[in-house]
Amino acid sequence: MKRFLCICAAVLATQGAAWADGPSDPISWLGRISNAAHKLNYIGTFSYQNGKNVEMSRIAHLVDGGAEFEKLEALDGSPREVVRSNDEVQCFLPDQKLVIVDQSSARRSFPARLPASPSALAENYRIRKGEVVRIAGLESQQIILEPKDDMRFGHQLWADVASGLLLRARLIGEKGESIEQFAFNDVQIGTVFDKEKVKPRFVRGADWKVVQARGNDVKVEDTGWVFRNTIPGFRQVVSVARPARKERGEAYHVVFSDGLAAISVFIEPQSVKAHAQSGMSANGAVNIFRRTVADHLITVLGEVPPAALVRIADGVEVRKR
Repeated sequence: MKRFLCICAAVLATQGAAWADGPSDPISWLGRISNAAHKLNYIGTFSYQNGKNVEMSRIAHLVDGGAEFEKLEALDGSPREVVRSNDEVQCFLPDQKLVIVDQSSARRSFPARLPASPSALAENYRIRKGEVVRIAGLESQQIILEPKDDMRFGHQLWADVASGLLLRARLIGEKGESIEQFAFNDVQIGTVFDKEKVKPRFVRGADWKVVQARGNDVKVEDTGWVFRNTIPGFRQVVSVARPARKERGEAYHVVFSDGLAAISVFIEPQSVKAHAQSGMSANGAVNIFRRTVADHLITVLGEVPPAALVRIADGVEVRKR
């Protein structure tokens, strides 16, 4: 469920005959994939695999005059879907009669895995071209990103040679193992714009609950907290305040990203009776580290090695006045 709610994907634009064989250098390939991620009309189904767990989803992404529309449907388990109009995201959970309204986060999700300016990734990853293989019936170019330190995982990307569409993305662990993979099973590229294809399937009735999950932007220096430890290449991209659980005041959410990997930090008041388990845990490909500071629970998570989470968490302190 969490994995599904986080996915707000977009994909890729055709570039004409001049791009028939794709660019020659890997950085240009990344730029092509990134640029195309927000310009292509496409409909397809893709799988997400983590260990023995496999989930199937259907996605439709359409563009009209620069505006983006998207619908993502889960094909396994209980019915649920995510509908996006530009930056506004609505997550429909019909079994719970619940709609969660939020904004697109800084997290990169398939198939829009790359930042707007991917050339900066070369500071922290060794980037090279791999083989050309067939995926979902299309010729695709492999691009390999190997981390230069132990603070991030590696990535392997396969993009359609003709259009630049990202067809497969794989996260690679510290020992070279596959941690997770997204891959299109079938896809139609360049479909005609039809707004009906991105409208929610579920009708929100009067008995449905609507949860506004949008946060209010705040400056980190105004939150009362300071982050002493940094990781090279990771920059703050989100800093918002939200109501904490059970009316316990405000909770803060800060995101650091290197353009591919993202580390989220949640800081929320902790009641006297509630003491969350400190230490490291995992939920699929996402590592999670918790510690308590000044009666607040610090939760740091991301698809990064545990050492990166501990480094960030150990540097979270109350700002001295």
